Amino acid sequence: MSTRSQLRFVQRVDQDGKSKADNRVAQVYRHSDGYPTSVLRDLAQQKELLDATRAERGPGYAAATFVFLDKLSTAGLYLDGDPERTIDADQPSDLLDPDNMKHLDQPLFLLGHGVENPADGIHGDEEYLYVVELPNRNPFEDPSEWTVKVSGHSAFPRWDGPTEEAFERASWQFHGPLEDALEEMVAEPA
Repeated sequence: MSTRSQLRFVQRVDQDGKSKADNRVAQVYRHSDGYPTSVLRDLAQQKELLDATRAERGPGYAAATFVFLDKLSTAGLYLDGDPERTIDADQPSDLLDPDNMKHLDQPLFLLGHGVENPADGIHGDEEYLYVVELPNRNPFEDPSEWTVKVSGHSAFPRWDGPTEEAFERASWQFHGPLEDALEEMVAEPA
């Protein structure tokens, strides 16, 4: 069974209450593995990569990177050496050959995510909402902290109305730095 979620990437508002780019929101629907342990680990890995490469550029880029990294992580499922397929790991374009997909009803790496219009509403079957607050800063400055909000399990209105209202009315089980969320909500494997 899928654990659906919505992730909203936003530009953090400055202490004076103003953002350098008001209303900068990018929202992503994730069909599977939307529980906090998985999402928070993926966000931490993404932030580590963006910090190391100085590639953080705001909500739209962060959302696109989240989707790309998640899809990239499932592409390996199709590089398993099946003689029916001609996918070569050295030739990623082989993934785009429809003949290599004939055995699949719906390849996971082509599905599983959606870029959402925040004004359109949420699907209504999500189990978690997340807000990832990105700092207002020059991308070439030293990396800074991401703040995350994690809803309680299904602790928000479930309807196909304006997304903003669902995020406003959600009950948040965590709100703070990503590093603290990892410590508090992600159990380390034994």
